Amino acid sequence: MSVAEIKQELTRLTDAERFELAMCFWDSIENKDDIKSPAWHGEVLAERAAKIDSGEAKFLTIDELKERLRR
Repeated sequence: MSVAEIKQELTRLTDAERFELAMCFWDSIENKDDIKSPAWHGEVLAERAAKIDSGEAKFLTIDELKERLRR
């Protein structure tokens, strides 16, 4: 199966199924310590930290998160 065919099949999965599949892919990677995060990850984390520091960040309870994921 080609990558293009896999991408097309992904559109048929629910978000929960896609997440489960992503975890399967992650678990299949043997040398996780060799994977380096891209620079933009650090930038996103810095932006989020700034929002927390400024009081702009909104936090969800576990129940709110579960409800949001069900939609």
